[in-house]
Amino acid sequence: MTGPRTIAVVGASLAGLSTVRALRAEGYDGSITVVGEEHHRPYDRPPLSKGFLKGDMAADALALGDPDEYGELAADWLLGERAVRLDTAARSVTLAGGRELRADAVVIATGASPRSLPGAVSLRGVHTLRTLDDAEALRAELTRGRPRVVVIGAGFIGAEVASTARALGLDVTVVEAAAVPLERVLGREMALVCSSLHADHGVELLCGVSVAGFTGEDRVTGVRLADGRLLPADVVLLGVGVRPATDWLAGSGVRVDDGVVCDVGCATSVPGVVAVGDVARCPNPFTGRHTRIEHWTNAMEQPRTAARTLLSGASAGAPCTAPYFWSDQYRARIQLAGHVGPRDEPAVVEGDLDGRSFTAVYRRDGHPVAVLAVNRPKSFNRLRRTLVPHSRGG
Repeated sequence: MTGPRTIAVVGASLAGLSTVRALRAEGYDGSITVVGEEHHRPYDRPPLSKGFLKGDMAADALALGDPDEYGELAADWLLGERAVRLDTAARSVTLAGGRELRADAVVIATGASPRSLPGAVSLRGVHTLRTLDDAEALRAELTRGRPRVVVIGAGFIGAEVASTARALGLDVTVVEAAAVPLERVLGREMALVCSSLHADHGVELLCGVSVAGFTGEDRVTGVRLADGRLLPADVVLLGVGVRPATDWLAGSGVRVDDGVVCDVGCATSVPGVVAVGDVARCPNPFTGRHTRIEHWTNAMEQPRTAARTLLSGASAGAPCTAPYFWSDQYRARIQLAGHVGPRDEPAVVEGDLDGRSFTAVYRRDGHPVAVLAVNRPKSFNRLRRTLVPHSRGG
């Protein structure tokens, strides 16, 4: 069977760039067109909530790849263009301006967009953080005077922004609807330890309470909580999760359910269409779960599988590697590899919790299935290699 000669990659993020790299590495020499809604070439997102937000990095330092690499990749980059429709029968992608791109194969790499809250969109001073433009707007406000900052959501983005704002000397309050932040990801015991970093650095953490609304006419002046409290605020960051960017796929025949549903090789329900990155919901050979993985390492590695699937015409097997992510908060590096299930018990194997420097291994039926480290990169890297998939760990 003759493989595709034209490929459209919809999404110019790390996952999109990684797909182009992977296609060329597999020997594909046909045409590649990359569609990106942002006007920027691919850039590194993790620093947006940390070094860049604080003002320690310039936008140029975030760039992924250099002019020489882009020349070697020989892709056509259509930036500032939004895909609004995929016609799988005609093999075409329609852009917001009306232009149609025809391609033998399509890679869906549209990522996800931040969720908002009622009443937030119309108020200046209320921000989400996903793109470089988002980070530039938030940085301008955090570095102007001494604004009172409220972060809604104590997940990793919220915690990192709170940490950065505190490092800038600002008064910060974090509001979290769950009783224990990150409990679903880390388990209760370790989630309590990691969330205690807020208090350690003078940030007020309010848990188990939801947001009822906002005060202010044109600009936010406060956050109203469901229990009646009012938090004065000059700047608000919404860190309440994301939703996969799949609206443009309506009517395409591509199956969507909390992301683009894929098999283990990133193949969708439509032949010749694959999905990668935050938007792709695939079976993970390590965890045994069908899920989206919203982490930098996944956006780097998963496109290799997708490229092999697309070029071979058959679903390629994905490597059985433990999911990995990290987060930098309050001068602490938190690293997690594997997947923590509700029955997995952590045990500290190095360091101590009180010192906020430790490594803990989670076991399931006696098998190590996840490792968490705070400021212990060497032991973390050693122990992550000992993890076994959940299917083998019971």
